[in-house]
Amino acid sequence: MDKDLGAFLEERVALYNNKSFIETDPITIPHRFSRLQDIEIMGFWAAMLAWGQRVTIINKANELVDLMDGAPYDFIRNHKEKDRKRFLNFKHRTFQPTDTLYFVEFFQQYYKENDSLEMAFAQHMNSDDEHVGNALRGFHELFFSLPDAPQRTRKHIATPARKSCCKRLNMFLRWMVRKDDSGVDLGLWEKINPAQLLIPLDVHVDRVARRLGLLQRKQTDWQSVLELTTQLRAFDADDPVKYDFALFGIGILEK
Repeated sequence: MDKDLGAFLEERVALYNNKSFIETDPITIPHRFSRLQDIEIMGFWAAMLAWGQRVTIINKANELVDLMDGAPYDFIRNHKEKDRKRFLNFKHRTFQPTDTLYFVEFFQQYYKENDSLEMAFAQHMNSDDEHVGNALRGFHELFFSLPDAPQRTRKHIATPARKSCCKRLNMFLRWMVRKDDSGVDLGLWEKINPAQLLIPLDVHVDRVARRLGLLQRKQTDWQSVLELTTQLRAFDADDPVKYDFALFGIGILEK
């Protein structure tokens, strides 16, 4: 283990893992709420929309909140079919009204039977699993288990079965599972261990990780996520994805 690199990463985690980070990051969306289900719904949706400029992602997620009358869980549970017409003009890049309507349908069906989105992930893995790969695979299958699931929407919910990095899902799990005193990550879920989380690997994290010698694999795919997370566990086996703050911060904020 490179102690100098470990110390450098810890410094950058301390620099970016603080409440001033929240306002300009999509995680600001779930932070608007106090009710668990509101946090889950909008945290998930903000994470799934998280590609492109961060200010645009935040604006589009806030647009969704407004479309749900400022109370996502109440809307999801109690809305009628006719209420879905309001989503027909919602778009974000390749995310189209068809995708939005299916998200609404999934959430409504799921929360009829379940109190928390946590089990949609946690039921697919064991406490001794090395990482959340099984949770991501199982969630993908569950999410598209409704009979009217559109084929086109599948590209918006990644799965390791397609060798995807699953960046947005891993970011959402980081938000919901990680807990520390900084107040950035929400840390509301208990059934998944922070040690099992995987790094949310995007182009910025990938570039910085390679520059620092943390990632050798030529491709950027699921195996790269496992390789990088393994490297980060050498610095902190209990909380490897805290270094997302360091790698993302260097990649985006320090350019």
